[in-house]
Parts: sequence; C-alpha cells; structure tokens
Amino acid sequence: MVSEEQLDQYRISGEKVRVVRDGMEINDVLGIVVAWDESTVVIRRPNRRVVKLSRAYAYAPASEERPNLLEE
Repeated sequence: MVSEEQLDQYRISGEKVRVVRDGMEINDVLGIVVAWDESTVVIRRPNRRVVKLSRAYAYAPASEERPNLLEE
C-alpha cells in the first residue's frame, strides 16, 4: 500500500503517476494524484476525467520503468 508521504509528494509535485492494477500494461492508469483517504486514491487522467482506485495497487512515477507485479 502506498504511503501518505508518497501520495503527498506526488500531489505537491504534480508528477504523473502510473497505477499498475494487474499484469497487463494496457490496464494501467496514468494521471495526477488529486486526493486520497484510508483506502482509495483519486487520479485525474489526461482526458480530465477522474478515477477512484484502491491504495493497494502499485503506484510509481510514469517516467520510471513499469514495475513487474509478478516479481513482488
């Protein structure tokens, strides 16, 4: 689960993040962290729509290589 400090850093910097939900790259969500609570994170996608995702997913900067969930 992603930490409060990491989410706050993403929100303040406005850095685009990649949310890896499963093993398929096409199912990743790219966007900017807008808000969060104990169990969910709100991401604004490039088309300006927002999605509410679980904090249990893997969050990483979009500029970095995609994390492999099968290795973890």
